[in-house]
Amino acid sequence: MTQASRIVFLDRDSLPVTLRAPTLPHEWLDFPNTRADDVVARLQGASVTITNKVPIRREMLARLPELKLIAVAATGVNQIDLDACRELGVTVCNIQGYARHTVPEHALMLILALSRSLLGWRSDLEAGAWQAADQFCLFNRPVRDLHGATLGILGRGSLGEGLATLCRALGMNIVYAERKGTQAARTGYLPFVEVLRCADVISLHLPAMAETHHTLSHREFALMQPHTIIINTARGSLIDEAALAQALQQGRIGGAGLDVLSEEPPCRGNPLLDLRLPNLIVTPHCAWEGSGAMADLAEQLIGNIEAFFAGEPRNQV
Repeated sequence: MTQASRIVFLDRDSLPVTLRAPTLPHEWLDFPNTRADDVVARLQGASVTITNKVPIRREMLARLPELKLIAVAATGVNQIDLDACRELGVTVCNIQGYARHTVPEHALMLILALSRSLLGWRSDLEAGAWQAADQFCLFNRPVRDLHGATLGILGRGSLGEGLATLCRALGMNIVYAERKGTQAARTGYLPFVEVLRCADVISLHLPAMAETHHTLSHREFALMQPHTIIINTARGSLIDEAALAQALQQGRIGGAGLDVLSEEPPCRGNPLLDLRLPNLIVTPHCAWEGSGAMADLAEQLIGNIEAFFAGEPRNQV
């Protein structure tokens, strides 16, 4: 009889969708969330762990000789010590392509809301400005058309391309930025600095890693046009948040729409959350939560586990 594999989901509450049972002999154990100090104890005897945001580091892996697969319930894997996994023979699989529609849609929503001053108009109505006007409309907010505007994309993966597709339909011009610090631009890319200077909207779709930390900071904001809108639906560490707050307060850029922050949840505060500006929108890391995307994620997650035990691992990192 085939021995059942122990599968432990370390932060089940981070994925509030129904998961089907894997088609293999197994024992399944859920934990709503897991502190770093409890990871090793909870994974004793487990051959598979599922984690969304719970970190798994070298010192943990060294004490978990039975662990064979880390199934990440997300695309980002910066919480996993990949070098240690390679050395210790632990396979890491992630979720790929599931958010190719829902995250670009969220980014487009932010672009539209900021370019047409949605929050400002709402505030005006709440304050009675339209009701007290002596003509049929108000003229006190900037409204910028997207047709003919330039969208600069940092990161040309499925999400960046998904946003490009949506924005082309609105008549926007699309340019792709070469990696920051790279001297020569590849075919189909513009130099990083040139994109900062020419784009009316800049959207980030980069992974969180040492090379992308604070991709945008004081110097980069100073190069942008005063109406440029910044969109970040990727990772909070890509932007120097103190520098962004300053640029917004000083009117050096046109606005920012963020679905991610450097610390999530922002329980210790964040300089951007202290601002009350009509050209700043912050949403709580919810761009990926579209119903179709969540269903796709759930199926990929279980499928990755089944493929691994079938000897055909997929979505390996």
